[in-house]
Amino acid sequence: MKAVQIRTPATLESLSYVDLPDPPAPRPGEITVRIRASSLNFHDLGVVTGRGAPAADGRIPMSDGAGDVVAVGEGVTEFSAGDRVVSTFFPFWLDGEAPDDGFVGVPGDGVDGYARELVTAPATWFTRQPRGYSHAEAATLTCAGLTAWRALVVDGRLKAGDTVLVQGSGGVSVFALQIAKAMGASVIATSSSDEKLERLKALGADHLINYRSEPKWGKAARAATGGRGVDYVVEVGGGTMGESATAVRTGGQIAVIGLLSGVPTASFHLIVKQLRMIGLVVGSRRHQLDFIRGIEATGIRPVLDQAFPLRDLAAAFRRQQAGAHFGKIVVEV
Repeated sequence: MKAVQIRTPATLESLSYVDLPDPPAPRPGEITVRIRASSLNFHDLGVVTGRGAPAADGRIPMSDGAGDVVAVGEGVTEFSAGDRVVSTFFPFWLDGEAPDDGFVGVPGDGVDGYARELVTAPATWFTRQPRGYSHAEAATLTCAGLTAWRALVVDGRLKAGDTVLVQGSGGVSVFALQIAKAMGASVIATSSSDEKLERLKALGADHLINYRSEPKWGKAARAATGGRGVDYVVEVGGGTMGESATAVRTGGQIAVIGLLSGVPTASFHLIVKQLRMIGLVVGSRRHQLDFIRGIEATGIRPVLDQAFPLRDLAAAFRRQQAGAHFGKIVVEV
């Protein structure tokens, strides 16, 4: 099978497109999946560029994988050959409280991921895809889609009439906008690009703020709510926490899902405004199954950016690094 491996020290230039042996036939409880698509996340970018804990030499990257079941091991009843499936981010977190093992079992990080044509793994590492989704669309759900769902629905308990602020036009932010609108909430969207703001408006954003021309965008967001403040902020920047804390209402919630622009410093607002600040990393298999049901009930479809073949994975990451994308960059396997 074809695959991409990380060579140490990890850089985009050291990603290697290789031939590897096909995986073994599935054992009891396992399935073999022909991977058809993956999608890029900033977590993956950190792994392939060597940020954080270094990946093992030869590690196959990419946490997201969608494809077709080609073989089923003894005892597997949830899937059959020909079923369309999508991977889970934490394969061992099936339900309940989050495990305390970090990224040890995360595909593409602690274990081999989905930048390859075939994988044999426990059936519980996958869920079904939403009905009518392409493999590329399904591959966006594992990390970005589920993170937005958990931030707003699982942990946030979003309801109709609430106001949500989303930052930028990456995968999580676009998903959060779509989920919020599907559930009857209002959305304030920020970006440094007027062109991207117009695209966010076309997706349903009610208020637009260019944070480059309006660096004190927290006040602008409060003004857009009549001075009350927003109910939820999906915080992807980290270093933008001060403005997020200004924007959110007293008793509101900031879901911290990324640190793209630095480490947050907003303790004063946290105390004085009695904010709820929730840190989260993706979600469980149960969350993903619930999310897929929500997708089918609301008709949400992911926004796809550019597609790259597997052999050009480094080029896909360079597009991500440049911030040129809108929505999810995908890889066709």
